[in-house]
Amino acid sequence: MAGEESGGTTGPDHPARPAPAAHRALYTPHPRMADSPSDRPPLASPSMNLTPLPAFTDNYIWLLDDGQRTLAVDPGEADGLLAWLQARSLALDTILITHHHADHTGGVDALRSATGARVIGPAFEPMPEPLQRVAGGEALQALGVDFEVIDVPGHTSGHIAYFAPRAPGGPLLFCGDTLFSAGCGRLFEGTPGQMHESLQRLAALPDETRVCCTHEYTLANLRFALAVEPYNPDLQAHARHCETLRAADQPTLPSRIALERAINPFLRTTEPAVVQAARTRDPAANDPVAVLGALREWKNNFR
Repeated sequence: MAGEESGGTTGPDHPARPAPAAHRALYTPHPRMADSPSDRPPLASPSMNLTPLPAFTDNYIWLLDDGQRTLAVDPGEADGLLAWLQARSLALDTILITHHHADHTGGVDALRSATGARVIGPAFEPMPEPLQRVAGGEALQALGVDFEVIDVPGHTSGHIAYFAPRAPGGPLLFCGDTLFSAGCGRLFEGTPGQMHESLQRLAALPDETRVCCTHEYTLANLRFALAVEPYNPDLQAHARHCETLRAADQPTLPSRIALERAINPFLRTTEPAVVQAARTRDPAANDPVAVLGALREWKNNFR
Protein backbone atom coordinates (compact mmCIF):
# COMPACT_ATOMS: atom_id res chain seq x y z
CA MET A 1 0.00 0.00 0.00
CA ALA A 2 2.63 2.53 -1.03
CA GLY A 3 3.16 5.33 -3.49
CA GLU A 4 4.06 8.90 -2.69
CA GLU A 5 1.13 11.29 -3.05
CA SER A 6 -0.88 8.57 -4.77
CA GLY A 7 -4.58 8.75 -5.41
CA GLY A 8 -5.16 5.26 -4.07
CA THR A 9 -4.04 3.42 -0.96
CA THR A 10 -0.55 3.93 -0.01
CA GLY A 11 2.22 9.01 3.44
CA PRO A 12 11.42 20.68 18.89
CA ASP A 13 9.99 23.12 16.11
CA HIS A 14 12.76 25.47 14.94
CA PRO A 15 12.46 29.26 14.99
CA ALA A 16 10.87 30.55 11.80
CA ARG A 17 10.38 33.91 10.18
CA PRO A 18 7.26 35.85 11.23
CA ALA A 19 4.20 35.60 9.03
CA PRO A 20 4.10 38.16 6.23
CA ALA A 21 1.24 40.62 6.64
CA ALA A 22 -0.19 39.52 3.28
CA HIS A 23 -0.49 35.95 4.54
CA ARG A 24 -2.19 37.00 7.75
CA ALA A 25 -4.76 39.04 5.85
CA LEU A 26 -5.97 35.99 3.91
CA TYR A 27 -7.50 34.33 6.97
CA THR A 28 -10.76 35.71 8.39
CA PRO A 29 -12.33 33.64 11.18
CA HIS A 30 -15.78 32.21 10.56
CA PRO A 31 -18.36 34.40 12.39
CA ARG A 32 -19.07 31.54 14.77
CA MET A 33 -15.36 31.48 15.69
CA ALA A 34 -15.07 35.23 16.24
CA ASP A 35 -17.45 35.65 19.16
CA SER A 36 -16.43 36.08 22.77
CA PRO A 37 -15.44 32.89 24.63
CA SER A 38 -18.08 33.74 27.25
CA ASP A 39 -20.76 33.50 24.55
CA ARG A 40 -19.75 30.02 23.43
CA PRO A 41 -20.26 26.58 25.00
CA PRO A 42 -17.24 25.29 26.91
CA LEU A 43 -14.98 22.66 25.45
CA ALA A 44 -15.81 19.09 26.40
CA SER A 45 -12.38 18.78 28.00
CA PRO A 46 -9.66 21.31 28.86
CA SER A 47 -7.07 18.92 27.44
CA MET A 48 -7.17 16.42 24.63
CA ASN A 49 -4.86 13.81 23.18
CA LEU A 50 -3.73 14.16 19.56
CA THR A 51 -2.44 10.92 18.01
CA PRO A 52 -1.20 10.04 14.51
CA LEU A 53 -2.16 6.38 14.09
CA PRO A 54 -0.06 4.75 11.34
CA ALA A 55 -1.95 2.99 8.54
CA PHE A 56 -0.81 1.22 5.37
CA THR A 57 2.80 2.16 4.55
CA ASP A 58 2.90 5.89 5.19
CA ASN A 59 -0.61 7.12 6.05
CA TYR A 60 -1.70 8.59 9.36
CA ILE A 61 -5.23 8.46 10.74
CA TRP A 62 -5.33 11.50 13.01
CA LEU A 63 -7.16 10.93 16.30
CA LEU A 64 -8.33 13.50 18.84
CA ASP A 65 -9.76 12.13 22.10
CA ASP A 66 -10.97 13.54 25.42
CA GLY A 67 -10.44 10.32 27.36
CA GLN A 68 -13.89 9.02 26.51
CA ARG A 69 -14.76 9.94 22.93
CA THR A 70 -12.63 10.07 19.80
CA LEU A 71 -12.63 11.98 16.54
CA ALA A 72 -10.89 10.27 13.59
CA VAL A 73 -9.68 11.98 10.42
CA ASP A 74 -9.40 10.16 7.07
CA PRO A 75 -9.57 6.52 8.22
CA GLY A 76 -8.41 4.57 5.19
CA GLU A 77 -8.76 1.29 7.07
CA ALA A 78 -10.86 0.18 10.04
CA ASP A 79 -9.18 -2.74 11.82
CA GLY A 80 -6.22 -0.88 13.28
CA LEU A 81 -8.42 1.96 14.51
CA LEU A 82 -10.97 -0.39 16.07
CA ALA A 83 -8.16 -2.22 17.91
CA TRP A 84 -6.74 1.13 19.10
CA LEU A 85 -10.15 2.21 20.41
CA GLN A 86 -10.77 -1.09 22.16
CA ALA A 87 -7.35 -1.08 23.86
CA ARG A 88 -8.12 2.36 25.36
CA SER A 89 -11.85 1.85 26.05
CA LEU A 90 -12.69 4.84 23.82
CA ALA A 91 -15.82 5.40 21.75
CA LEU A 92 -15.60 6.68 18.18
CA ASP A 93 -17.81 9.78 18.04
CA THR A 94 -17.04 11.51 14.72
CA ILE A 95 -15.20 10.83 11.46
CA LEU A 96 -13.94 13.75 9.37
CA ILE A 97 -13.01 13.17 5.72
CA THR A 98 -10.94 15.60 3.65
CA HIS A 99 -11.24 14.07 0.16
CA HIS A 100 -12.41 11.00 -1.72
CA HIS A 101 -9.25 8.92 -2.24
CA ALA A 102 -9.54 5.36 -0.99
CA ASP A 103 -6.66 5.59 1.49
CA HIS A 104 -8.71 8.27 3.27
CA THR A 105 -12.18 6.73 3.06
CA GLY A 106 -11.70 2.95 2.87
CA GLY A 107 -12.49 2.28 6.54
CA VAL A 108 -15.52 4.54 6.85
CA ASP A 109 -18.29 2.02 6.15
CA ALA A 110 -16.90 -0.57 8.58
CA LEU A 111 -16.30 2.05 11.27
CA ARG A 112 -19.76 3.54 10.89
CA SER A 113 -21.30 0.07 11.11
CA ALA A 114 -19.24 -0.96 14.15
CA THR A 115 -19.51 2.26 16.15
CA GLY A 116 -22.40 4.37 14.87
CA ALA A 117 -20.03 7.30 14.48
CA ARG A 118 -21.18 10.47 12.74
CA VAL A 119 -19.42 10.97 9.39
CA ILE A 120 -18.67 14.40 7.89
CA GLY A 121 -17.07 14.98 4.50
CA PRO A 122 -16.72 17.29 1.49
CA ALA A 123 -19.84 18.52 -0.24
CA PHE A 124 -18.64 18.04 -3.80
CA GLU A 125 -16.83 14.70 -3.90
CA PRO A 126 -18.03 11.08 -4.09
CA MET A 127 -18.28 9.87 -0.50
CA PRO A 128 -19.35 6.74 1.39
CA GLU A 129 -22.98 7.50 2.24
CA PRO A 130 -24.67 8.40 4.52
CA LEU A 131 -22.77 11.40 5.81
CA GLN A 132 -23.07 15.11 6.58
CA ARG A 133 -21.62 17.13 3.69
CA VAL A 134 -19.85 20.43 4.36
CA ALA A 135 -18.10 23.10 2.29
CA GLY A 136 -15.76 26.02 2.82
CA GLY A 137 -17.08 28.70 5.16
CA GLU A 138 -19.25 26.32 7.18
CA ALA A 139 -18.66 25.53 10.85
CA LEU A 140 -19.17 22.36 12.86
CA GLN A 141 -18.48 21.06 16.34
CA ALA A 142 -17.04 17.71 17.45
CA LEU A 143 -16.04 16.69 20.98
CA GLY A 144 -16.91 20.25 22.02
CA VAL A 145 -14.31 21.69 19.64
CA ASP A 146 -15.34 24.22 16.99
CA PHE A 147 -14.03 23.56 13.49
CA GLU A 148 -14.11 25.80 10.44
CA VAL A 149 -14.22 24.16 7.00
CA ILE A 150 -11.78 25.55 4.41
CA ASP A 151 -12.00 24.77 0.68
CA VAL A 152 -8.57 23.64 -0.56
CA PRO A 153 -8.93 22.27 -4.12
CA GLY A 154 -5.86 21.19 -6.06
CA HIS A 155 -5.05 17.61 -5.08
CA THR A 156 -8.71 16.80 -5.78
CA SER A 157 -11.37 19.17 -7.02
CA GLY A 158 -13.45 19.21 -3.82
CA HIS A 159 -10.77 18.74 -1.15
CA ILE A 160 -11.51 20.43 2.18
CA ALA A 161 -9.57 21.05 5.42
CA TYR A 162 -10.76 21.40 9.00
CA PHE A 163 -9.36 24.18 11.20
CA ALA A 164 -9.96 24.46 14.96
CA PRO A 165 -8.67 27.89 16.10
CA ARG A 166 -9.38 27.26 19.80
CA ALA A 167 -8.58 23.57 20.14
CA PRO A 168 -7.03 22.46 23.43
CA GLY A 169 -3.26 22.66 22.98
CA GLY A 170 -3.48 25.36 20.33
CA PRO A 171 -4.91 25.85 16.83
CA LEU A 172 -5.26 22.61 14.91
CA LEU A 173 -5.43 21.94 11.15
CA PHE A 174 -6.42 18.67 9.49
CA CYS A 175 -5.37 19.28 5.88
CA GLY A 176 -5.42 15.85 4.24
CA ASP A 177 -3.19 15.74 1.14
CA THR A 178 -3.15 19.47 0.32
CA LEU A 179 -0.32 20.67 2.57
CA PHE A 180 2.46 18.31 3.61
CA SER A 181 5.42 19.21 5.74
CA ALA A 182 7.89 20.73 3.24
CA GLY A 183 5.58 19.78 0.36
CA CYS A 184 2.12 19.67 -1.18
CA GLY A 185 -0.07 17.07 -2.85
CA ARG A 186 0.06 16.08 -6.49
CA LEU A 187 -2.36 17.88 -8.78
CA PHE A 188 -4.60 14.95 -9.70
CA GLU A 189 -7.76 16.96 -10.38
CA GLY A 190 -6.81 20.61 -9.85
CA THR A 191 -4.58 23.27 -11.35
CA PRO A 192 -1.47 25.07 -10.12
CA GLY A 193 -3.62 28.16 -9.61
CA GLN A 194 -6.07 26.28 -7.39
CA MET A 195 -3.28 24.70 -5.37
CA HIS A 196 -1.50 28.03 -4.95
CA GLU A 197 -4.66 29.69 -3.66
CA SER A 198 -5.38 26.77 -1.34
CA LEU A 199 -1.87 26.79 0.10
CA GLN A 200 -1.95 30.55 0.60
CA ARG A 201 -5.18 30.13 2.56
CA LEU A 202 -3.50 27.64 4.86
CA ALA A 203 -0.29 29.69 5.09
CA ALA A 204 -2.38 32.58 6.43
CA LEU A 205 -3.45 30.61 9.52
CA PRO A 206 -1.87 31.50 12.88
CA ASP A 207 1.83 30.73 13.32
CA GLU A 208 1.25 28.19 16.09
CA THR A 209 -1.29 26.13 14.13
CA ARG A 210 -0.45 22.42 14.29
CA VAL A 211 -0.39 20.97 10.77
CA CYS A 212 -1.77 17.44 10.69
CA CYS A 213 -1.29 16.08 7.19
CA THR A 214 -2.04 12.46 6.42
CA HIS A 215 1.23 11.02 5.06
CA GLU A 216 4.72 10.60 6.45
CA TYR A 217 6.41 12.13 3.41
CA THR A 218 8.55 14.62 5.30
CA LEU A 219 12.05 13.25 4.63
CA ALA A 220 11.39 12.88 0.90
CA ASN A 221 9.88 16.36 0.80
CA LEU A 222 12.86 17.81 2.66
CA ARG A 223 15.28 16.27 0.17
CA PHE A 224 13.41 18.03 -2.61
CA ALA A 225 13.15 21.29 -0.67
CA LEU A 226 16.93 21.24 -0.13
CA ALA A 227 17.43 20.80 -3.88
CA VAL A 228 15.34 23.96 -4.35
CA GLU A 229 16.84 25.99 -1.47
CA PRO A 230 20.11 24.33 -0.39
CA TYR A 231 21.26 27.34 1.66
CA ASN A 232 18.08 27.80 3.73
CA PRO A 233 19.27 27.41 7.38
CA ASP A 234 15.78 26.68 8.73
CA LEU A 235 15.43 23.91 6.17
CA GLN A 236 18.84 22.44 6.95
CA ALA A 237 18.10 22.40 10.70
CA HIS A 238 14.66 20.85 10.28
CA ALA A 239 16.01 18.15 7.98
CA ARG A 240 18.51 17.12 10.67
CA HIS A 241 15.75 17.13 13.28
CA CYS A 242 13.43 14.97 11.17
CA GLU A 243 16.17 12.49 10.32
CA THR A 244 16.68 11.98 14.05
CA LEU A 245 12.96 11.49 14.61
CA ARG A 246 12.58 8.91 11.84
CA ALA A 247 15.70 7.04 12.96
CA ALA A 248 13.89 6.60 16.28
CA ASP A 249 10.69 5.55 14.45
CA GLN A 250 8.92 8.73 15.58
CA PRO A 251 6.54 10.79 13.42
CA THR A 252 7.73 14.11 12.01
CA LEU A 253 4.22 15.49 12.44
CA PRO A 254 2.43 17.63 13.38
CA SER A 255 4.34 20.51 11.89
CA ARG A 256 3.51 24.20 12.48
CA ILE A 257 2.38 26.84 10.03
CA ALA A 258 5.24 29.19 10.96
CA LEU A 259 7.73 26.41 10.31
CA GLU A 260 6.15 25.55 6.96
CA ARG A 261 6.39 29.16 5.81
CA ALA A 262 10.13 28.97 6.54
CA ILE A 263 10.88 25.60 4.86
CA ASN A 264 8.17 24.65 2.38
CA PRO A 265 9.05 25.69 -1.20
CA PHE A 266 5.38 25.53 -2.23
CA LEU A 267 4.61 28.28 0.31
CA ARG A 268 7.70 30.27 -0.72
CA THR A 269 6.94 30.92 -4.39
CA THR A 270 7.98 34.59 -4.16
CA GLU A 271 11.34 33.93 -2.46
CA PRO A 272 14.15 34.82 -4.93
CA ALA A 273 16.03 31.53 -4.39
CA VAL A 274 12.86 29.50 -4.98
CA VAL A 275 11.92 31.50 -8.09
CA GLN A 276 15.43 31.08 -9.49
CA ALA A 277 15.34 27.33 -8.89
CA ALA A 278 11.93 27.02 -10.56
CA ARG A 279 13.19 28.91 -13.62
CA THR A 280 15.93 26.34 -14.14
CA ARG A 281 13.04 23.96 -14.90
CA ASP A 282 10.69 26.42 -16.62
CA PRO A 283 12.20 29.73 -17.79
CA ALA A 284 8.67 31.12 -18.11
CA ALA A 285 7.97 30.74 -14.36
CA ASN A 286 7.50 34.47 -13.82
CA ASP A 287 4.70 34.54 -11.21
CA PRO A 288 3.89 32.55 -8.07
CA VAL A 289 1.41 30.23 -9.78
CA ALA A 290 3.87 29.38 -12.55
CA VAL A 291 6.61 28.88 -9.96
CA LEU A 292 4.39 26.44 -8.06
CA GLY A 293 3.54 24.60 -11.26
CA ALA A 294 7.21 24.28 -12.20
CA LEU A 295 8.10 23.06 -8.71
CA ARG A 296 5.29 20.52 -8.71
CA GLU A 297 6.34 19.10 -12.09
CA TRP A 298 9.93 18.91 -10.86
CA LYS A 299 8.83 17.17 -7.67
CA ASN A 300 6.74 14.65 -9.62
CA ASN A 301 9.95 13.23 -11.13
CA PHE A 302 12.37 13.95 -8.31
CA ARG A 303 14.34 11.01 -6.91
